[in-house]
Amino acid sequence: MPFDLAVIDLDNTLYAADSGVFARMDKRMTAFVAQELGVDLAEADRLRVKYWKEYGTTLRGMMLHHGMEAEPFLHDVHDINAHEILRKDAELDAALARLPGRKVIHTNGIKEHAERILGALGIRHHFEAIYDIRFNQYLPKPCQQTLAMLIKQEGYDPKRTLVVDDMADNLEIAKQLGCKTVWITHEPGGQWDYHIPTFHHLPEAL
Repeated sequence: MPFDLAVIDLDNTLYAADSGVFARMDKRMTAFVAQELGVDLAEADRLRVKYWKEYGTTLRGMMLHHGMEAEPFLHDVHDINAHEILRKDAELDAALARLPGRKVIHTNGIKEHAERILGALGIRHHFEAIYDIRFNQYLPKPCQQTLAMLIKQEGYDPKRTLVVDDMADNLEIAKQLGCKTVWITHEPGGQWDYHIPTFHHLPEAL
């Protein structure tokens, strides 16, 4: 399937969802929310999940409902020492090398976190650009406007763009724009162009 641009999600897409990266981030996020709002950890955790489900990120809910500043939160929750959890992945490196076209990262995290993750996995050299949560004023995925902006900035046609993500909501937006879609999941079902358990399978699937 021909494409010129691959827009690739970072967390739980390029590495296994059960690696422990998100568990550390969730723990830091809950602690930050508790401190920010002066509530106990149970209430903070409830709000973390509630806002994530409603707005795509906990940050968005905290900004809208509590007027929280984004940057201190973002730097704190992404300070997880990813190099302790993730290792260089030769198979992933090889899979990315076999993937044609220009490759960029699109993440609800921050660029600094993406750099650390890609560095730990040994795959930073494959990506021409990193689009993070700051790209469109902290608006998180899924957001059709943000994805359209990204593809336009890259100078490509959505119909020649491949979007790879572990979240079906993000792929739905991509599909509406006319992009090709790849769902990274162990779950069954889904109306996507490709449906694979790990990113490593992508070159073969294509």
